[in-house]
Amino acid sequence: MTIALWRRLLAEFTGTALLVTAVVGSGIMATTLSPGDVGLQLLENSIATALALGALILIFGPVSGAHFNPVVSAADWFLGRRAGTGLTSRDLGGYVMAQVAGAIGGSILANLMFDLAAVDFSGKDRAAGHLWLGEVVATAGLILLIFALARAGRAAVAPAAVGAYIGAAYWFTSSTSFANPAVTIGRAFTDTFAGIAPASVPGFVIAQLVGLTLGVGLLAALYPDAGEAADQVVVPTDERDPALDNRA
Repeated sequence: MTIALWRRLLAEFTGTALLVTAVVGSGIMATTLSPGDVGLQLLENSIATALALGALILIFGPVSGAHFNPVVSAADWFLGRRAGTGLTSRDLGGYVMAQVAGAIGGSILANLMFDLAAVDFSGKDRAAGHLWLGEVVATAGLILLIFALARAGRAAVAPAAVGAYIGAAYWFTSSTSFANPAVTIGRAFTDTFAGIAPASVPGFVIAQLVGLTLGVGLLAALYPDAGEAADQVVVPTDERDPALDNRA
């Protein structure tokens, strides 16, 4: 018995919310602890994000696959269509809505935890071509990593690998590696270190979709059979309801 869709959507909502809470909350804490030192603030923010992401994948992966990201879900749907694996179109729509709602909720939660207004739209402009290029690179690399791991049967190391990649991409991309349309939208709801101005969101999301297309194209060229492992992204989900196995 496959896991009920509502349970998977709850996992995606909660996991994405906690991920954005970690991103925004650690950014607020970093500016409080290290005022005036942007490099140290970014280090603190990236370490907290990477560690939180790995932990959240471990928590929610067995339920929903721990996508927490519309481009990961879209790639899972697209690559799995031919092999009959991965998300259905109905699943995909539900995952994206849960992820976006969770990201907004996570930003609000972080604001409230630090005694800020629940919603305070960011004034941080991030609209520039070199930042969009950074998002293309970050997103394409993330897609390649996740599906290459699944295809090689190494999805079990995804929590560490994905966390490490995102933590590193904070530093080697000009955009600090959002690589996630839901997280991008959520971060517009906080006028703090991790925020992004609402007017800058469309450019980032378009760049992420370009990165998705590039990543899927590279996967098709490098690993033509990657879609057969779509059910293993990011972490394999349980195929059976434990309640069935525990019946007397």
